[in-house]
Amino acid sequence: MFEFNESLHFEKKKYDLLTAGELLVDLIAENYDGNDQESAYRKYFGGAPANIAMNTRKLGIQSQIAAAVGRDHLGDSLIQRLMNEGIEPELVERVDAATSMVLLTKSKASPIPIFYRSADYQLVMTQGLKNTLLQSKIFHFSSWPISMQPARETIEQALDMAAKHNILVGFDPNYHPMLWTKGEDGRAYIKSIIGKVDIVKPSDDDAERLFGADSPLNQIDKFLSLGAKLVIMTLGKDGAIVSNGRERLVLPTMATEVEDTTGAGDAFWSGFYSALVQGYPLKESLNLGFAVSAFKLKHTGAVVDLPILDNIKKIYGI
Repeated sequence: MFEFNESLHFEKKKYDLLTAGELLVDLIAENYDGNDQESAYRKYFGGAPANIAMNTRKLGIQSQIAAAVGRDHLGDSLIQRLMNEGIEPELVERVDAATSMVLLTKSKASPIPIFYRSADYQLVMTQGLKNTLLQSKIFHFSSWPISMQPARETIEQALDMAAKHNILVGFDPNYHPMLWTKGEDGRAYIKSIIGKVDIVKPSDDDAERLFGADSPLNQIDKFLSLGAKLVIMTLGKDGAIVSNGRERLVLPTMATEVEDTTGAGDAFWSGFYSALVQGYPLKESLNLGFAVSAFKLKHTGAVVDLPILDNIKKIYGI
């Protein structure tokens, strides 16, 4: 299915991409690496699926997000931001709970999160969500919604529908033990669904949290053995290793300036998906993912003012 020098072929549908999961507020420290006693925090739009939906709209494809936020002013501001970017919030449910937040260090390495969750995991399957999924070329989710009910059941239903209707599925296995109910084996659950997705993009930190310390090549083999069809192992400043189970690609990073790493992985997904649905070959789509990530790394916050994909190509000489 995944040949590095070939493009993917999609049926014509209303939406290029549907993301599902967390739409929340990122509170990012103004000082680097968590001098919490003296640092102030600034509010940013956040949540990986929401970041990707916003980014891909800026890059020129039709995306939509399914999420849940509270009936509070934070939920109001997140929905207004979506609307400002041309995303209709028809799949954003308002629930009687506080809008979720993440407290983050400002970091040039991996930001350290503290999670405050209430509304985000209350996403349920609606007829509108079913209809939008069937009208989408790609479905994307992360570990957040599968960590708690009822969002977990919603994602499970979506995966069943995607399998029956030939919808490409991308999964971000960003496992964090604090997202899961105490005593529940989140690692085992994540491993159990990897065979139900097409593309998985772990960072080296993600892989270590799931499998323990090991070499990148061994970690990739573990994801493949669980049924992933394409594994993109990102290695920070060392770029990435990509495998389709038969061949490997080693790709260098394009980042030359790092202001804040929050949302760098989401930016990669955004460039990658945008390129795929615009007909670029897989290898070039991967490079465009790194180009978008490099652009984002020069700015604080997960969602930045991205140019269209053609301009990203010119900036990074792709």
